[in-house]
Amino acid sequence: MAGRRDRRIEPSFGEPSRTAPEDGFSVREEDRVVPSRRKAAPKRKSSKAKGQRRRGRSGRGLLGVFGRLVYWCFVLAIWGGIAAAGIVVYYGAKMPAATTWEIPDRAPNIKIVSVDGKLIANRGMSGGEALTLKEMSPYIPEAVVAIEDRRFYSHFGIDPIGLTRAMVTNVLGGRFSQGGSTLTQQLAKNLFLKPDRTLERKVQEVLLALWLEHKHSKDQILQMYLNRVYFGSGAYGVEAASRRYFGKSARDVTLSEAALLAGLLKAPSRLSPARDPKAAEERAQLVLAAMQDEGMVSAKQVATAMSAPATRAPSYWTGSENYVADTVMEELPDLIGEVQGDIVVDTTVDLTLQKIAEKSIRELIDQNGKKLNVSQGALVSIDSSGAVRAMVGGYDYSTSQFDRASEAKRQPGSAFKPFVYMAALEAGRTPDSVRNDAPIRIGKWTPTNFGGKYYGKVTLATALAKSLNSVAAQLTMEVGPNAVVEAAHRMGIQSDLTANTSIALGTSEVTPLELTAAYVPFANGGYRPEIRFIRRITTADGKLLYANDGGNTPRVVKPEIVGMMDSMMAGTVQVGGTAKKAAFGWPSAGKTGTSQNSRDAWFVGYTANLTTGVWFGNDNGSPMKKVTGGTLPAQAWHEFMLAAHEGVPVRPLPGGWKRAPADAIVQDDGPAPVPSAAVGTGQARQAVPTASRQPPQPATETVDAGGFGMPGEDTAPTASIRRPVPPGDVGGPLKKKSTSILDILSGG
Repeated sequence: MAGRRDRRIEPSFGEPSRTAPEDGFSVREEDRVVPSRRKAAPKRKSSKAKGQRRRGRSGRGLLGVFGRLVYWCFVLAIWGGIAAAGIVVYYGAKMPAATTWEIPDRAPNIKIVSVDGKLIANRGMSGGEALTLKEMSPYIPEAVVAIEDRRFYSHFGIDPIGLTRAMVTNVLGGRFSQGGSTLTQQLAKNLFLKPDRTLERKVQEVLLALWLEHKHSKDQILQMYLNRVYFGSGAYGVEAASRRYFGKSARDVTLSEAALLAGLLKAPSRLSPARDPKAAEERAQLVLAAMQDEGMVSAKQVATAMSAPATRAPSYWTGSENYVADTVMEELPDLIGEVQGDIVVDTTVDLTLQKIAEKSIRELIDQNGKKLNVSQGALVSIDSSGAVRAMVGGYDYSTSQFDRASEAKRQPGSAFKPFVYMAALEAGRTPDSVRNDAPIRIGKWTPTNFGGKYYGKVTLATALAKSLNSVAAQLTMEVGPNAVVEAAHRMGIQSDLTANTSIALGTSEVTPLELTAAYVPFANGGYRPEIRFIRRITTADGKLLYANDGGNTPRVVKPEIVGMMDSMMAGTVQVGGTAKKAAFGWPSAGKTGTSQNSRDAWFVGYTANLTTGVWFGNDNGSPMKKVTGGTLPAQAWHEFMLAAHEGVPVRPLPGGWKRAPADAIVQDDGPAPVPSAAVGTGQARQAVPTASRQPPQPATETVDAGGFGMPGEDTAPTASIRRPVPPGDVGGPLKKKSTSILDILSGG
């Protein structure tokens, strides 16, 4: 007993003891406090039970996956909403306080009109007047709403339906093809935001759209949109676009035209009828269909509108009058400061003359461009009061907006010689003074005549008519280059001029505008007027902001000098002169000019009414093929002046000079003959001018410009000039005579 009591008894779990204890003690598996890690042997189950169990697990799995998907979608939606709200709050906080938001003023329109009230151009960011919805054609707002935002009158600034549709379309298409922005959002973007495609800009656009809907009515929003949106080809607003594409006000737009305008909004540049009329027509037909779907128009109206063929609109701002408009825009800040509201600028330009000038330039280039290698031309016409009547700055404004009339500096060649001869006359020479036209050498410079032909002894009148370089160089040496520069500046040349002997042949560059302006005193009797494009600026309601009637005009050259110069330059347009092709039956005068290798060809001529300068050449300075001032420029001048003077009473040139009788010939006071074969020999003689001079004009004398005045003025035509009493020494002999090499050689 004691031995069995001392022996340890190990319990067994879940299985019968091989050696049953004598006292019958045993423990089962379920009696354990901590379950055993050993797995119980699996029980065998029938195949039927197994199949039912598999089907149950599969059903519960699909439901579980779908439930989890719904759950996580819901969670993501919540977090997405929180994130979106955070973005809105973040970008909204970067915007100014809503209390400071206000509609910015519409960019002012600058309406530029001709002297007879015809529209030249609308400029400014709008380019047209602001119209109310009631003023514009009713088809315009209907067409825009139908194609751009058909739920405009029902949404609150954001269109959830349209936005969802756009998102689905973009996802299915795999590219960004629709934006989903409402008209209100587009207006908000145009008014306040930059055209950046960023998340920040989109959030701000939404916030501003909601604010616009809160502050303004639907009609007000639509009206602001139509007056500011871009329609392509530089046209902002429906009024500018209507005038740009149809040549009429938006008040008179038809259904088919309204559909075309509305169709442009999707892609203003690509769909412009000025670029692709077929694409514009196709888009317009989509607009008409949308209008019919919305019940805005009937099927009959759509059929009638669709039958109108698309026509190609002129290229963007093609007319040469836009060179004038550009000049006006440059001058405005100096005249009235910053433009605060819509204004009307009355110019001095005659639109009829402007079109004639443009035609004369373009036709000659079209006919001779390839043959003579000439691609550009410019024309400026100024009346005797200084009012610019026409200005063409190039062959085609749409392809080049660079204004060659007022900005391009080119060598004038012999067209500069009148200032040389004027300085010589003021120094005591006359048109009958004689010089020897022969080869000369001045230092290392040897001026030669065109074609290498020399005429021997000639009068100054003949030398100028034939444009003899040798004689012009001699005169420059006699009076000194400084005297020539002073005379040119006094007459109206503003560019810097180099005072050397070669200035006699026009080597210093000038613009066509200033060269033409410098000839005006020859045409009006010796007065230098202010050159002007603008005569009046008013607000849209008629308040006068600026006016210019020409004012006082100083005398810059004596009447007898004007008479002699007119007599000399009249020979240029007569038989034997270099510009005989310019003659058109009126008393006229002028001077041709051709720079080296025919890079520039000029003719500047005048009547008692108009002074007109013409230039032909190439922008890159390449030589033309035998084009001189007496060819294309003289022809263009002839065509323009002939049309400009049609029906105008003939008037003689101002001043007066008569040749002296033979027995009045006296010794010339020019230099003595130079003992050099390079200069020529022989004694020159001159004629003494007669007393046939015009008496001084009274200070209040008004000279009629011969029908080129501006209509509607209470006073004398603004094309007239008021002549003040001239200073006694203006245009007189130089007080200090310049010393030249010829003076030294002659002992002068």
